[in-house]
Amino acid sequence: IGALMTVSGCGKSENAAASGPVKREAGNWKTDVKLVKFEVPGLPAGAKDQMTKMMEGASGMDQCFTQEQVDKEDIASELAKGPGNGSECTWTKKDVSGGKIDVAGTCKANNQTVEMAMNGTMEAKKTDVTITTKGKAPTGQGDMEMVMQMTSTHTGPCKAGAAPTKS
Repeated sequence: IGALMTVSGCGKSENAAASGPVKREAGNWKTDVKLVKFEVPGLPAGAKDQMTKMMEGASGMDQCFTQEQVDKEDIASELAKGPGNGSECTWTKKDVSGGKIDVAGTCKANNQTVEMAMNGTMEAKKTDVTITTKGKAPTGQGDMEMVMQMTSTHTGPCKAGAAPTKS
């Protein structure tokens, strides 16, 4: 009977969480970034390799999230800010409930407008999001498309020396 109650208890808490965004667990998170697609017409040879190296350089980064940061974390408003500083996004779709992330819209940065979409999953101990960016190539030679996959995994308590995240 005890095991049955435990199972039914789990179901209830999952259903409660399904209505709103999932909260990440406090502790150490390791993020891996993978460049899935990078098509920018007119870019010099080697630019894609440079971008791939930059993504790989961002991979394996450890970040520490305190309980206070996790409690205050609002994924929906973080996504609304868009990538980088100074970019402005207008979202036509913003569904971040029940462990799913399904966001799409338009972002403006550096006098350029791009279509952006983020799809994936968010659990207490893992997030897996694919970010697709489409727009006019900065070179002025057609359309560009970039797809990257970001996977973050909770690896346990904060490590000494892990970069604390800024809230």
